[in-house]
This record gives sequence, structure tokens and C-alpha cells, in this order.
Amino acid sequence: MRLLLDTHVFMWAITGDPRLSADASRTFTNPNNEVLLSVASVWEIVVKAAAGKLPFPRPVSSNLRAELKKTSTAVLPMLLQHALQVEKLPLHHRDPFDRIILAQAIEEKIPVVSNDQKFRLYPVQLLW
Repeated sequence: MRLLLDTHVFMWAITGDPRLSADASRTFTNPNNEVLLSVASVWEIVVKAAAGKLPFPRPVSSNLRAELKKTSTAVLPMLLQHALQVEKLPLHHRDPFDRIILAQAIEEKIPVVSNDQKFRLYPVQLLW
């Protein structure tokens, strides 16, 4: 199964954060799943780490690449149709990173692994 991780799920998974649900952890580590991280999440991690809002080892680029490889997580690129899908989304969620993740999940027809309850307001399958 293809799965798109919300940024916090990826961060919690790589840091062993106890807030990660057992089901989310199993989906992340199941070798039968194709685990994806949006390029928007990569951008969010870089932006927030640079602003001091997210503790992430420096340099972010090489450490993030290492974590992606270690966890067999692929990066889902942002395509034109993903960006255009954002226009169709109601404004339940205003965070631009989350809105593109939602748009990608809708366009790609893949479930999102997230603890963000606002995601339930959108036509996506939410796993937690």
C-alpha cells in the first residue's frame, strides 16, 4: 500500500517519539508499504530547522537524506496537478505545507498517515 506521511509522523518515527501511535508505527515499518514523504514536508523541515523551530541535526540536507534512506522513505515530488488541487480545498486547514500534502493525497488517491484531526474534514483516507 502507498502511504503519504504527514511531516510530524515522519519526525516522530525517526526520533522514536511516543506520540506516534502503534498503528502508525506499524504502517511506517511494514516492508510491504511504499512510504512517501512529500517534498513539501522536506521543505517544511528545512524551513523550520533554519528558524530554530524544529530540532534537526545539521546539516539538514545530509541528515535528512540519511534518514530517508535508513527508513526506506521515498520523496513524493510536487507536480502541477498537486498545486492546482489546492485551489479546490476548503479552508478548514490554512497551513500551506499541510494543504499541499492533502492535495497530493487526493490527486494520488493515497491514504495519509497523520494525527492532525483537521485532515478528517477532507476527502482523504486518514490512518492513525
